Amino acid sequence: MDAEVLTRLLEAVRRGRLSARQALQRLSHLPFEDLGFAKVDHHRALRQGFPEVVMGEGKEPAQIAAIARTLQRRRANVLITRLSAAKMARIRGKVRGLRYHVRARAATWSARPIRRHGRGSILIVCAGTSDIPVAEEAALTAEMMGNRVERLFDVGVAGIHRLLENRSRLLAATVLIVVAGMEGALPSVVAGMVDKPVIAVPTSVGYGASFQGIAALLGMLNSCAAGVTVVNIDNGFGAGFAASLINRV
Repeated sequence: MDAEVLTRLLEAVRRGRLSARQALQRLSHLPFEDLGFAKVDHHRALRQGFPEVVMGEGKEPAQIAAIARTLQRRRANVLITRLSAAKMARIRGKVRGLRYHVRARAATWSARPIRRHGRGSILIVCAGTSDIPVAEEAALTAEMMGNRVERLFDVGVAGIHRLLENRSRLLAATVLIVVAGMEGALPSVVAGMVDKPVIAVPTSVGYGASFQGIAALLGMLNSCAAGVTVVNIDNGFGAGFAASLINRV
């Protein structure tokens, strides 16, 4: 339940179209619904502006499907992250209308058309093709939260002319999410070119000494460019969520 749904419910009671008992019945599962293996937070949208997001990794297909159906019954938009194609195949027939986004490894369902909440645009900048799954997770999250999202992929520092050619797009964005693996240098370069918030996302892409993203994470945390904020390794969702909050201010 979000603020819009709650407002309509209270207005229906005020106008006499709904009794107090009927309204109480609709609110009976708030603030959360206990499924035994999960407690679905129906107040999340009221507190944070977006419903609870389901992380598919580590959950059984039946559990994912049950949580998604619970959110659908409450007319909440559904976002399932870290969902493999194999798991999606097993839940497709159990959750109506679920759309799978292959590159983002995520699934979505919208109760209603997504309203634009963001004031500007969020630009997702990606260093290499291998970083695209994390970048797409960030992009999809920001789009589901009502932002205009643009993508600028494969512009890593190994061929920095590709980035410099798109300087106008960097300057036009309100918030930038910069995704990179290996040594993780791209966010520092981008942040040195713009006067907007830069959210850096290290990925686990790289050879042995990248240590599954730790080298990129440390490089980003030690950035000499001001204005860089760093999320955890491969956390495209966290970056998209944070960028959305910034874009609403």
